[in-house]
Amino acid sequence: MNFLKTACAAALLVTAGIAGAQAPAYPSKPIKLIVPYAAGGASDLSARWLADGLTQRFKYTIVIENHPGAAGNIGTRMVAKAAPDGYTLLLGYDGTLTINPWVYPNVGFDTLKDFVPVSKIDDSTLLLVANNDLPAKNVKELIALAKAKPGTLDYATTGIGSTPHVAGEMMNLQFGIDLRHIPYAGGAPAMTAVMGDHVKMVYTAVGTAVTFVQAGKVKALGVSAPKRSAALPDVPTFSELGVPGFDLNSWFGILAPAGTPKDIVDQLQRNIREVVQSPGYRERYIAAGLEPVGNTSEEFGAQIKADLARWGDIVKKAKVTAQ
Repeated sequence: MNFLKTACAAALLVTAGIAGAQAPAYPSKPIKLIVPYAAGGASDLSARWLADGLTQRFKYTIVIENHPGAAGNIGTRMVAKAAPDGYTLLLGYDGTLTINPWVYPNVGFDTLKDFVPVSKIDDSTLLLVANNDLPAKNVKELIALAKAKPGTLDYATTGIGSTPHVAGEMMNLQFGIDLRHIPYAGGAPAMTAVMGDHVKMVYTAVGTAVTFVQAGKVKALGVSAPKRSAALPDVPTFSELGVPGFDLNSWFGILAPAGTPKDIVDQLQRNIREVVQSPGYRERYIAAGLEPVGNTSEEFGAQIKADLARWGDIVKKAKVTAQ
């Protein structure tokens, strides 16, 4: 009998040891956060601020790795192929995940099958900005001007297939105008081109344009978002200016490789929400023209599906293709 008791006790200890080995505490080592864009932009800032906050909570460093190229496709592919253990995460951008699949013949990943959404970090309010000499003072006057002079107005963005590019094509389709797209290799050169009157307008994130608008170097024609940006509270939305039905934001969020355990996803989501909703971090995001979110995996996933459908329709109608 004593032998049986001893054997059972030993078996229980072995079982407990195996269970412990199967479910170690998370995280137990540094986490890589892949940013598929160059350092210094809005995506990079979003990632680095979040990484700072998560590092304080997890006690293990969140390491930012920038892997730019192919409009975000290169870094995104890396995460799609990574082990689903919670130690490689993606800073996702709506342009890469919901527009690129329609624009590029082979992006190398499946947005819905290769990733599990964790949480949207923030919405990036989009803004239409113009050279100060453009006769139009707001987006409603711009549409009237574009109709009066078809094919004579152009707008810059950060590249073909970017969210601002496809949003501009959405304007053309919705309002029956013909704004010509001029792609640039980044927000800074696009803004410089507008200030120099090489291009009439730029469709960009508030964070890229805010200092130039405040300094009077360019003028804001309106924000294409459901509400005004806290960074530029005096700039009305398209709807407020009499252009209804054109409410959209860009966004950044965290995704993990498909198959990542739900308890890890849930733990990440809770901590992300705590970081982006904490007062100090909220102030950082808002000052940069970003609206902090921190929603659930299910809510984030629903938006990704909806955006894929919406942008797919626009890309097909506007015949947007990568060049």
